[in-house]
Amino acid sequence: MLKGFGNFLLKELKELIRDPKILLGMIVVPLIMFPVLGGIMSFSMQSAQESASKTTMLVLNHDTGVNSTEFIAFLNSSIRVFPINASTIDEVVPMLPDYNATEIIEIPANFTQNVTAKTVVYVKFYSVYTGAGLLEGIGSSIIDAIVVQFNRDIAPDILVPQKSAIVKGKIIEGVDPRMLANLMISQAIAMPITMMILLSYSMQIAATSVAMEKEEKTLETLLTLPMDRFAILAGKLSGSIIIAGVGVIAYMIGFNFYLGSFSSAIPSGAALDLEALGLVPSLLGYLLLGISLFVALLSALALAVIISSFAEDVRGAQSVVGYIYPFVFIPSLLLMYLDVNALPLPIKIIIYAIPYSHPIIAAKAVTMGDYLTVGLGIAYVAAFTLVVMYVASRLFATEKILTAKLKFKGLRRAKKGTTEEFQ
Repeated sequence: MLKGFGNFLLKELKELIRDPKILLGMIVVPLIMFPVLGGIMSFSMQSAQESASKTTMLVLNHDTGVNSTEFIAFLNSSIRVFPINASTIDEVVPMLPDYNATEIIEIPANFTQNVTAKTVVYVKFYSVYTGAGLLEGIGSSIIDAIVVQFNRDIAPDILVPQKSAIVKGKIIEGVDPRMLANLMISQAIAMPITMMILLSYSMQIAATSVAMEKEEKTLETLLTLPMDRFAILAGKLSGSIIIAGVGVIAYMIGFNFYLGSFSSAIPSGAALDLEALGLVPSLLGYLLLGISLFVALLSALALAVIISSFAEDVRGAQSVVGYIYPFVFIPSLLLMYLDVNALPLPIKIIIYAIPYSHPIIAAKAVTMGDYLTVGLGIAYVAAFTLVVMYVASRLFATEKILTAKLKFKGLRRAKKGTTEEFQ
């Protein structure tokens, strides 16, 4: 009933495997990309450990007794501690950058008295919120571990931490920085995932549009019409741009709703207003974020048009566009976990050089009010987009758009041999 099925299946598998676009897009790229992603995860965990080991704390000690000295020595055995000579906590906050510190502890004047009397002593801890990503709460976790260790070894159940956050240089009393970091984790995940989805779908749309014209032999007809070649390219891009623009608007609406929904996750007893804390982007921030996302999409569409012009059909176009995906997925996943400013300089340069990193960086930057970073990113991606569009226009201005192909002679000869063998 299925006579010849086995031979035909073998022939089909050989052709698919020997197709260079499939070989590279579905086999070689994953073999490269997943080890790189594994390296990213390993690097993220290593960075987290290094960040924990390099945690620096400033100490404002109002107590002159022996127990506070003992407590500072206990802290110094786990993290780097710098005693600060100041009267109030407000004087200490501006000193944080000078020591590259992210934590402040304020020891009350009655510390030694209460420890000696074995009564509860409240110690204030302040953690800087930087919006770095999924590893934001490391400092607060270290403090918890130190307090537990101190209570167990030296002063059983006496030390009670009172945590507060420092957001954009302002002290937010009573706000647990780890709770704040947990609330903002969704934002750190949402933008990279959205970027991966928007870019992959948009590039597939643009690539399919060009490939269908070549596959159905209608591109030759278009090129013979009395119209500017660049008008054809502009028309191709404009259709995809409109779709991408709608996607950007939908994202911005959803992103705004997403941030607003965080309030439902806040415990009823915690007075935590993200907008009051300045962790909700302003109107200017939303505008810059939308522009950053739009120019990144535009560059991806133009690049997809160029790459897909080297394909002979729709399937080939979708395969060759897959070569761009690692440049979207790898920085997206990396920036989920790490702050770009905490990366080594060579990796930081690579991340900034990839245009599709900038919308993700912009999402964090507008939240923290860093509009300069967003503006520079928009300028760079816009320049990259202009270069790509110029290359695309030059390609459409010649007959190469009809004849351009990715040539893999060895693989093509093997493919041809397989077909002849089957015949």
